[in-house]
Amino acid sequence: MSEIDTFNPSRDEFAEMFEASVVDRETFEQTVVKGTITAIEKDVAIVDVGLKTEGRVPLREFGDPSKDPVAVGDQVDVFIDRIENAHGEAVISRDRARREEAWERLEHNFEDDDRVEGVIFNRVKGGFTVDLGGAVAFLPGSQVDIRPVRDAGPLMNIPQPFKILKMDKRRGNIVVSRRSVLEEDRAEHRQEVVRDLNEGDERDGVVKNITDYGAFVELAPGVDGLLHVTDMSWSRVNHPSEVLNVNDTVSVKIIKINPETSRISLGMKQLQPDPWDGVAAKYPIGGKFHGKVTNITDYGAFVELEDGIEGLVHVSEMSWVKKNVPPSSIVSSGQEVDVMVLEVDEQKRRVSLGLKQTLSNPWESFAEKHPIGSIVEGEVKNITEFGLFIGIDDDMDGMVHLSDLDWDRQGDDAIRDYQKGDMVKAKVLDVDPDKERISLGIKQVANDPMDAIAELNRGDDVTCTVTAVENGGIEVRVGSDGGPKAFIRKSDLSRDRNEQRPERFAVGDKIDARVIALDPQSRRLSLSIKAREIAEEKEAVEQFGSADSGASLGDILGAALKDTEDAG
Repeated sequence: MSEIDTFNPSRDEFAEMFEASVVDRETFEQTVVKGTITAIEKDVAIVDVGLKTEGRVPLREFGDPSKDPVAVGDQVDVFIDRIENAHGEAVISRDRARREEAWERLEHNFEDDDRVEGVIFNRVKGGFTVDLGGAVAFLPGSQVDIRPVRDAGPLMNIPQPFKILKMDKRRGNIVVSRRSVLEEDRAEHRQEVVRDLNEGDERDGVVKNITDYGAFVELAPGVDGLLHVTDMSWSRVNHPSEVLNVNDTVSVKIIKINPETSRISLGMKQLQPDPWDGVAAKYPIGGKFHGKVTNITDYGAFVELEDGIEGLVHVSEMSWVKKNVPPSSIVSSGQEVDVMVLEVDEQKRRVSLGLKQTLSNPWESFAEKHPIGSIVEGEVKNITEFGLFIGIDDDMDGMVHLSDLDWDRQGDDAIRDYQKGDMVKAKVLDVDPDKERISLGIKQVANDPMDAIAELNRGDDVTCTVTAVENGGIEVRVGSDGGPKAFIRKSDLSRDRNEQRPERFAVGDKIDARVIALDPQSRRLSLSIKAREIAEEKEAVEQFGSADSGASLGDILGAALKDTEDAG
């Protein structure tokens, strides 16, 4: 082939050469290649990237010239954005090359969960930016340190390790954490220190933080334990700040070590004798002691007998007479009171106390002051389906049962006569201090009408006064005053059927009747006018004749009546 042929390619050869140049262009663009610095002009470096193409790179992209100077002939990695621009030069970037290299390296670190080195160089909203050797990452404020950092100045512009939490190359996002590195280091250090600790050891520590539930005490740099509020003192502690302050040096006992989590539980009260040892002998049941109310709940109040020993006074043991009231209406926090020991359980560390037991039992006092049979006066406090509650001495109530309201009427009828606020008199029927009950009777204030007929027997005749006239008979009261009431049925109003008419009687009429049934216990009294008439007829026949003598019944009764009148 001649020299002319070499410099004047054919059409096919030119096409092959053009196609090769296109392939090289596509292969080079958007990749990192190694180039050679051929010249340095003012603030740019001329870099030959091959393919007879050069590009310009600002010197600032090479870093600090005092630390990492550049010179003609240096080999550098650059990123090819385009092989040729409008000026025939390659568009290249040293920064893009560093970023691509960094992303590739960081992706391997992220996959292997390795730490990466970076420099915090700027503060942004919500955190900081970190240079990871060419790639910029975001460091959230919550990931700077284990505890909140007030001043991040000392942490900036110095190389330090980070852990990558998240990577998204398409969006160019990297999120890193310094806190994760510190927690890992602390966990390793903590495990080493915890291996040298034993449950039961006594150590001195410094209070680093106080919460509502306890305090964290540092036993060694980076190693702390939780001192729960219930383990600070044998006495009740409402908040840890009552006992401790931050930076206090305290002596503690290691109560428990969790080998899996390396968590340490501490105690202060365990360094002191347990006040519950022998508490049953010190506070015997029935003994009276002085204490202070430390806490009030819905169900009672806690009373401190000594440091570390508290007992519960249940609301039911606070007052003899105040029922269903909140404990705060009876005692107040800090109040000193006398209490009686009701029950002691050393194993459960419980003492049951009574407040009312130190006071006189008003039910016993009432029984002494008002023996059974005495009369009391009080106000109707409540009306129920089974009776009345009457307010009496010392806010106590006595109950009047329905059956004790009236001698003559049913309780359901008699209770309608009463309203709340009415003042009534009642007789004391029974007092039970154990059950805290007082039984009263209103009807017992007056004499029992049945007492007026105590001498009556079945078959006796009595004089009655009509008190009511009804369709089925008449209601009468036996005796002139204070006797019981009875009901004479219509069929018992007369021997003569024609005279068995209630309407022939009027209220206030006096009549005579015979007792046909009498049971004082069941308060049953039955009367009959008819029975008395039959008895009188029989008696007249026996005295003045018989049906066989030829005298008529009218003659016999007339003679008997005349004899009665003559005798009168």
